[in-house]
Amino acid sequence: MNTIFLFASLLSFLLIGMPIAISLGLSSILTILLFQNDSLASLSLKFFQTTEQFTLLAIPFFILAGNFLTTGGVAKRMINFAISAVGHLPGGLAIASVLACMLFAAVSGSSPATVVAIGSIVIAGMVRVGYTQAFATGVIVNAGTLGILIPPSIVMVVYAAATESSVGRLFIAGVIPGLLLGLGLMVAIYIAARIKKLPRQPKVPWRERLALFREALWGLLLIFIVMGGIYGGVFTPTEAAAVAAVYAFVAAVFIYRDLKITDVPQVLLDSGRVSVMLMFIICNAFLFGHVLTTAQIPQDIARLITDAQLSPWHFLLIVNIILLVAGNFMDPTAIVLITAPILFPTAMQLGIDPIHLGIVYVVNMEIGLVTPPVGLNLFVASGITGMPLMQVVRAALPWLMVLLSFLILITYVPIISTFLPDLLFGSAIK
Repeated sequence: MNTIFLFASLLSFLLIGMPIAISLGLSSILTILLFQNDSLASLSLKFFQTTEQFTLLAIPFFILAGNFLTTGGVAKRMINFAISAVGHLPGGLAIASVLACMLFAAVSGSSPATVVAIGSIVIAGMVRVGYTQAFATGVIVNAGTLGILIPPSIVMVVYAAATESSVGRLFIAGVIPGLLLGLGLMVAIYIAARIKKLPRQPKVPWRERLALFREALWGLLLIFIVMGGIYGGVFTPTEAAAVAAVYAFVAAVFIYRDLKITDVPQVLLDSGRVSVMLMFIICNAFLFGHVLTTAQIPQDIARLITDAQLSPWHFLLIVNIILLVAGNFMDPTAIVLITAPILFPTAMQLGIDPIHLGIVYVVNMEIGLVTPPVGLNLFVASGITGMPLMQVVRAALPWLMVLLSFLILITYVPIISTFLPDLLFGSAIK
């Protein structure tokens, strides 16, 4: 009965438009008061214990780093370098936009930030040289999702905190899938460009390419500082996030000088707003997870699946269906925090690699960012271009097929996700 009440109350609160954080917290408190013996004091203790997780400290730092890079001129220089590298191919400007999204994803950790930083520059540029606005917007909406797949990734940090997995292993696991998905989008654009005879840019001489690479180098160095520092044992992923924030500040204010020192307080304020919002959701979601665990819900579900003798193949199919449906209505952070405590124990019983499951989660969250009614990338792109939301949805749909095909591949070919972590650290399954 308490399980039914917990989920029914959560769904009811969401349907009446209550914010996700309040819905999670209020449904948890009501369930505790009506059906369980826990005191409100233990509930408040759990709420504040969540904020003490060292791993979660990475989130505000990565948000701050992304805001410095977005506000500064780092994205513009990455775009110029990407265009010089692949702009001469059929559909080259669109392919360069995907490459720029991949590069920016490797320093920002956020999909909406990637869409804003790259889309606000390249969509207008593509329209100017002959692409339709729908084509340009559709490409950026989907390529922007690479912000949470190519490390560092805020969603990976949240998944690691929820499942007590290794952030470092998750980050390195996202490298090959991120490169493959980016390449898949580029191939799809190339094929479409050949069919539609889309324009290509003049070939840039190697000397000019090298000059543009040097201009973008300070931004690109952040990739090697963060990833090299983590895997070289210099600092933890959380410390890497702090280093990234400081480096992004120095690069934007003192090296590129695109950001005035007087603009820094506004960047800090914007980052603080987003961080507080995310952390409030996370704290309430951990509260929700505590109620789930107390009610033995994950254990009951694991027992049901075990009794039904589901194979890992079937279980992963169920996971994808649950996450794809949830992605239509909820924020990625909330989805991970609500579903991971339920699905993760069963996955471990079935012998599924926790890192593989994490990448499956992230790819599902990518798709959720481009599916209505709550797809955040759709709203961001609509704000940038001025297009009505439904036009953005239609523009994104053809490229969404690439993401769905990739989800099938990443789900049932686990070595794509596990090869690099296993090579560097050994298998996660003991």
